[in-house]
Amino acid sequence: MNWHKTHLIAFDLETTGVDVEADRVVTAAVIDLGAEKRLTLEWLADPGIEIPEGATAVHGITTEHARQNGERAPEVVDQVAETLALRVRAGSPIVGHNVPYDLTLLDRECRRYDLVPMQDRLDGAPLHVIDTRVLDQHCLPYRKRVSETQGARQLITLAQVYSLPWDETQAHGCSYDALMAARIAYRIGSLAHMPRTEWPQSIRFNRRPRFHELDGLDLAQLHELQVKLAAEQAAGLQEHFRKTDPNAVVDGSWPLRPCPQNGATS
Repeated sequence: MNWHKTHLIAFDLETTGVDVEADRVVTAAVIDLGAEKRLTLEWLADPGIEIPEGATAVHGITTEHARQNGERAPEVVDQVAETLALRVRAGSPIVGHNVPYDLTLLDRECRRYDLVPMQDRLDGAPLHVIDTRVLDQHCLPYRKRVSETQGARQLITLAQVYSLPWDETQAHGCSYDALMAARIAYRIGSLAHMPRTEWPQSIRFNRRPRFHELDGLDLAQLHELQVKLAAEQAAGLQEHFRKTDPNAVVDGSWPLRPCPQNGATS
């Protein structure tokens, strides 16, 4: 079976910020796309800290709402980690957009509450991940920014590139973003496995597309390729940043960033 037609598990978090070492889960979604009827599991957590206004502006969850309606953060984190692990143990890949952010933050939350990290719950099953950000950057490396405010690799941009409708009123909700990432992954996989002559013009006229490099890969091969691609992409970005900041560092670890040496979480 082609990798994009496997039993996909879409995953996304909305959080208190963008620092994986310090910020907390606010909402989480795991969507099982392999059953006859799509199964969507969603959680709201009380993160135990104030949700900054900037984060609320993105996902719409206030501190007051989370405190009044959310479950205790350790319970949510444990349930999310076990839900993912259960499906990985069954052989399903996790799909998302910029997955190292979500998996790393989930890992740090597990450690914060002395819970078993998701990757340590797999009982020897291999972790396979599909990251639409990594795959899109590889397949369409020369696509330009849409505008000064919308980046080339944002989820909304990928939805537009792969001709998927975008609902701004639902965007940045974890279920919506997880499902959109899965749909984008399916489009990328479909393009990889079809003749170039059948591609839509919007894809065909891009400079040097590389979808066919994903053709014929199994999940393990696709995963290993993304490890390599993510490292190369990070190195290229770091080189770009160092033109203005000689000390810039871009972490190319994928799909999970290693813990700091002291293992501390805030």
